[in-house]
Amino acid sequence: MNGMNESGSPGETMPESGPGAAMPARGTDAAESARESSEAAPEPERYSRQVRFAPIGRAGQEKLGNSRVLIVGMGALGSAIAQHLARVGVGRIAFVDRDVVELSNLQRQQLCDEEDARQMLPKAEAAARKLARINSEIELAPLVGDVTPRNAEALLAGVDLVLDGTDNIATRLLISDVCFKRGVPFVYGGAIASRGMSAVFVPGRTCCLRCLIGRPEATGESCETVGVLGMTADVTASLQAVEALKWLSGNRDAVQGTMITFDLWDRRFRELPLPPPDPACPVCSRRRFPALEEDAEDAVVLCGRNMVQVRTEGTFDLDVWAERLAPFARIERNAFLLRASLAEGETLVLFPDGRVLVRGTGDPGRARSLVARYIGA
Repeated sequence: MNGMNESGSPGETMPESGPGAAMPARGTDAAESARESSEAAPEPERYSRQVRFAPIGRAGQEKLGNSRVLIVGMGALGSAIAQHLARVGVGRIAFVDRDVVELSNLQRQQLCDEEDARQMLPKAEAAARKLARINSEIELAPLVGDVTPRNAEALLAGVDLVLDGTDNIATRLLISDVCFKRGVPFVYGGAIASRGMSAVFVPGRTCCLRCLIGRPEATGESCETVGVLGMTADVTASLQAVEALKWLSGNRDAVQGTMITFDLWDRRFRELPLPPPDPACPVCSRRRFPALEEDAEDAVVLCGRNMVQVRTEGTFDLDVWAERLAPFARIERNAFLLRASLAEGETLVLFPDGRVLVRGTGDPGRARSLVARYIGA
């Protein structure tokens, strides 16, 4: 199951000490005004076809407008989920992603384009700009950064639902652990090649992701090695979004207690009931949350990419580092990051929160060595 993957808060203010930097929430005033006048207003034209769908109606639409969700990862899954939830009128959408738009993303990631890649925009920022044009009445809370044991609980504070757009099993298990600790449903999804899967894990009602799959070994499959169809991610994200719509609109009995898997190329679908909680699962049986007890790794190979993320202590002043690295590298920068192309062939991408993406190697040792040589961390 860990091979199924693809690729980024809540609370009024993101913690300063956590990885990443929160950007200002978008559309806050409009969203608050719309909620205040919802009772007196006629059926809004924007949501009229959705309101006429009997299971939602006006009451369900008002619930959507008062809902708060977090999407972790803004790649193919996360971006498709986000545009669905923005269009249906979810009141506050927070999302977090650690990566930057590249040309190879455009085949499947709906909220980024060629100009975003040219500008080296973080995926969270590119998504926020598009979503604000889709629905200016909702609140958007983008975060360029990572989800780690240090900041995961703060990111989930105050949300009604968490949706999975991640690209690795370690982050998924972390999200699942925190969701079950805080009693927040977790809408899981994964896509690779032409295969996808999705399930909703609800604390007190279903098993968790950890007791379903444990901590499996890597399969060797990734989007880099076997590819992924954009349509596979779209179908998976739609399955996730419709279950979120059910939960947030008050149709919680309609949420499926099953795992659905499919192969879009062969047009095969299969649905299996989720098992009960595993008596040996530390989360479901003993209220222990292993992912929160682990230290975040300082160097992480990004899934299916010839790239390693290295975390350093402290933060980066991009102006200062542009000057320091200029004698050794070709420098490009924007408001969100600094890119230093080295003579050795690798590229260092520095973020203000202290993260460095080392492009051109999948070896954590090599990545740490380059960061130590040029950054001294």
